[in-house]
Amino acid sequence: MSSVSKYLVFGPAGTLKRMPTQLFNTIEPKYYYQYESSDNSDEVHVAVFEEYEKQINASVTLTCVIEFTGKQNRFELKKTGGRMGFRGSSLDEEKRTIDDEVTDFILDFAKRFGLTVQKEEEQTPEEESE
Repeated sequence: MSSVSKYLVFGPAGTLKRMPTQLFNTIEPKYYYQYESSDNSDEVHVAVFEEYEKQINASVTLTCVIEFTGKQNRFELKKTGGRMGFRGSSLDEEKRTIDDEVTDFILDFAKRFGLTVQKEEEQTPEEESE
């Protein structure tokens, strides 16, 4: 199981710069790395969140990459792990996953501070060739 979600968040630089810190204070990652460019104000934050699902005896990880350029935050969320198939399909789908929590934080933070959120859609190979 693997899925990727990409979001662009636009707004004032000060608010955008605070967003990753607030996310990692609200939802603590298992692993965290931060890079700050010496040439300009660009920053890259990489965090790995891990959630163990006892019912299926598997862990689900969410890798969150945040690129701050001063004008926008670019979020890339990649969910991996877990199990698929008949055994996993019988579980209740109402359980909130780590992916849902991070996505809800992005949308809630943007709404509270008047930021603009745009979800990037994956292009199929047919669309790219046109």
